[in-house]
Amino acid sequence: MPDSFRAMHRPGDPFILANAWDAGSAKMLVAMGAKAIATSSAAHAFTLGRPDTGTITRDEALAHAQDLIAAVNVPVSGDFENGFGASPDTCAETVRLAAEIGLAGICIEDTALPDSAPYDAALSTERIRAAASAARALPRDFFLVARADGVLTGHYDTEEAVARIQAFEAAGADGVYVPGPPSMEALGRLVKATDLPFNALVAGPFATHSRAEYAALGVARLSLGSALARATYRTIQTAGEAMFGTQGRFDALATGLPFDVLNPMLQ
Repeated sequence: MPDSFRAMHRPGDPFILANAWDAGSAKMLVAMGAKAIATSSAAHAFTLGRPDTGTITRDEALAHAQDLIAAVNVPVSGDFENGFGASPDTCAETVRLAAEIGLAGICIEDTALPDSAPYDAALSTERIRAAASAARALPRDFFLVARADGVLTGHYDTEEAVARIQAFEAAGADGVYVPGPPSMEALGRLVKATDLPFNALVAGPFATHSRAEYAALGVARLSLGSALARATYRTIQTAGEAMFGTQGRFDALATGLPFDVLNPMLQ
């Protein structure tokens, strides 16, 4: 590969970790310039006709990740929710299994899925410590990102997120991720609170900011989460409402990509 996944994480020069949901979307994103691909637990769940938040199994996530790995020639990282279990040992095993199928890394969050509440701080840290220890024991490099999701879910504030990512850093994580901070200013505080590469989620109001703005804060990685998938589903909703509405209009279908543009991206 032209650049290792770890080497892509440069604070102040963020790369876009493009979250795909099937082989076709992964291949399109790489054809348009993505240097790395990630799974999205939410977008994967949508493809299975399920809602987000703890509805896919570890085996399903691993099989899905293998499909994306086989489709592209760039590093693939796994959005592996809470590591698929509460115990530190389960998180460590998830790291080993992820590495075995060829993932370049994964992220593990501190939410006690399928509930929205977080694990307590001590357990959250021990889970990352076990995952990091497993990653260090692997025969090849593996990039572990620790997520503090309580700000996003409304269960703790930015100060608690700072404490958690600092604990995750001490526990051996390679990068940290706090999705959904209250503002860009809060994001900047979080980035400065750790020496590790910081992943920022580009979704919702944060999609109105440019890569340059994230770079100025010192962000190292920009992930899309399920935002691109949900934008695609928005297109389906818009077209469907027009088709099945009283006027029976099909105008939205006229904006589809032509075959001569789409086909080459999938070859």
